[in-house]
Amino acid sequence: MFSSEVFAFISYPPIPIWEIGPLRFSLHGVFAALGFVAGAWIATREMRKRGFDAAAYQSCLTWGLVGSLIGARYGTVPAALLAGVPPLEALNPISGNFSILGGFAGGIIAGVWRMRALRMPVWATLDMSSFGLALGTVVGRIGDLAIVEHLGRPTNAAWGYAIKPGYDVAPQHDALECASAADGICGVYHHVAAYDLIGAAILLGVLFLVYRKWKLRYGQLFWIWAAWYGIQRFVLDALRVGSGDAQVGSLTWNQLSGFLLGAGAIAILFWFDKRQKPVTQEEDQRLIRQTAPAKPLASRPE
Repeated sequence: MFSSEVFAFISYPPIPIWEIGPLRFSLHGVFAALGFVAGAWIATREMRKRGFDAAAYQSCLTWGLVGSLIGARYGTVPAALLAGVPPLEALNPISGNFSILGGFAGGIIAGVWRMRALRMPVWATLDMSSFGLALGTVVGRIGDLAIVEHLGRPTNAAWGYAIKPGYDVAPQHDALECASAADGICGVYHHVAAYDLIGAAILLGVLFLVYRKWKLRYGQLFWIWAAWYGIQRFVLDALRVGSGDAQVGSLTWNQLSGFLLGAGAIAILFWFDKRQKPVTQEEDQRLIRQTAPAKPLASRPE
């Protein structure tokens, strides 16, 4: 719904975090899990369409899930250490900040490790995984919208999110809440999570368009995802400078990570244009024959 004060800002009551005994339950975690499931589904579907081993890919996804959990937690450790957080506290596995870019990095590294163990075609598999990475971001960000997390700097834009008295936004934004306000609004802020969702949705459409219309080389679709999302995070996190996120100098940690990812991906994208083979059905079949697992993942009873 919209506030009717002076400007028409976006405003809706957040869905708060529930506490059940020592446990805290949040839609952030629920939609992160649903995002992984949605991403796994669409990537597996595309793998199966190309004739690749979907069962082996499921094994890679399991490894990727574990890697993403580790990467999301420990991807923020360098920024915490630079900010003066004691090492033992920064390395605590159950407290501290989490990073979506760290989660992507950890999941991709663990997944590639498993791909190599199963002798899967790595670049073709990562290409199909790019659809899942984009869709997973779209679904996962719904949880951030539900609890109103990742707000940015104050704004007067009509699409800014207005916090009203009594709203219980995500804990990282507790300082922005108020019990009363003369104009009925505690403050209006950039809803960076919503921007990230929209950008990821557009990216998903671009990936499918490029995949169907362009002559690609193996690995290029994955690096298109990496370049777009890295730059997207670099741009969007500029709206969060000074909002309490971990910073390295004048940049947020996610800004710095996004810039390095985006710049590196653009360079690799063009490098691949000269060194990777074009994607064709014939080459797919050759890869399938060449990289078939030495042993089946499971044997059926006679």
